[in-house]
Amino acid sequence: MNAPEKLRICLLSYRSNPHCGGQGVYLKNLSRALKDLGHHVEVVSGPPDPLLDRDIPVHHIPCLDLYNEKDPFRIPSLKELSDPVNLYEWLGVSTMGFPEPFTFGVRACNFFKNKFNDYDVVHDNQSLSYGIWAISRKVPTTATIHHPITIDRDISISTLSSLWKKAKQRRWYSFIGMQKRVARAFSHIITVSECAGSDISSEFDIPQNRFRVVPNGINTDIFYPVSGIEREKGRIIVTNSADTPLKGLFYLLKALAEISKTRKVRLIVVGTPKKNGAVVKLIKTLGIGHLVTFTGRIDDGEFVRQYAMAVVPSVYEGFGLPAGEAMACGVPVISTTGGALPEVVGDAGILVPPADHLLLGEAIKALLDSPERADELGRAGYKRVQDNFTWKRAAEKTVEAYREVICDYRKV
Repeated sequence: MNAPEKLRICLLSYRSNPHCGGQGVYLKNLSRALKDLGHHVEVVSGPPDPLLDRDIPVHHIPCLDLYNEKDPFRIPSLKELSDPVNLYEWLGVSTMGFPEPFTFGVRACNFFKNKFNDYDVVHDNQSLSYGIWAISRKVPTTATIHHPITIDRDISISTLSSLWKKAKQRRWYSFIGMQKRVARAFSHIITVSECAGSDISSEFDIPQNRFRVVPNGINTDIFYPVSGIEREKGRIIVTNSADTPLKGLFYLLKALAEISKTRKVRLIVVGTPKKNGAVVKLIKTLGIGHLVTFTGRIDDGEFVRQYAMAVVPSVYEGFGLPAGEAMACGVPVISTTGGALPEVVGDAGILVPPADHLLLGEAIKALLDSPERADELGRAGYKRVQDNFTWKRAAEKTVEAYREVICDYRKV
């Protein structure tokens, strides 16, 4: 029996704010592109609201939402804690763990009772929980793993000197064991780059032939060259998570301090740093507070207008959306070679090794001194995105992976 021409797809995603991370961007744009291909798409989501288009139904899975920025780590009521899953979630967070992937899977599995025949395929967005494993026994299921979370863990721990802080980080990342076991159960896994596939295969002990590489798209309705804006000379923008060691902002700040000795330069960081966090402390230590501006959360239109020379200083990226988005805006990009970034940037930007602020600084100075080269790279980056990274193509390749999963499921 052949797979139906148009599929009934259910996307699962446990925490997918499109303004606060790549997984939310992935869910929003992939769901839209799949729907535009004519497939029926529904989403099962944990908090916060993923802000999808109105024609895509979203089933919100209730939970304690203990990471809600408006009321973080609140104390649940006794009535709430009478639910065993809620109790597990609260105890996990109270003991410095991150139970959301596990509890989302349990709740999603409960949601699917009497609904298994409603969908042709289920697609998990990296929760990789035991509940998703249970769902996969009832309906064809695949998962996207954006990059091996073990790398986040190892880099985070390596930046800490205190044994107690290292222990806390290990506790927070304790869900990884579950994710490894669940990932090995899938016949096919979607990932976003060749580099990510290779690293996940090694870190999770999964055969390489189970991976299907589907590069992310870039939303060119949002990210595009804006005419009539005069870019400030010496202005640099970075869009990575400010206080995450994996994203390498520390190295860019050190590079900025060196560059400012001989060049007029200013750094715009899209986002908000943690109060009294490591980034704020480093800025004070380097004495560059007058050179760094944090924008806080901004809308898409302002985001595009802010773009100038873009720097992606990440130690590791499974794909590298910030690089692709900057290229789509036609601005020059300097990026590290961390993870899959060379696959995104290619020869349309300047690449330097990760975690080396001196080489990063030299690359920035070279581009500041050569506006012609900067313009050339901006044009090349724009063309590379248009040729290689559209969400329509990502959706088409994802559907190919779905059909493989469906066929394999029916053979069992």
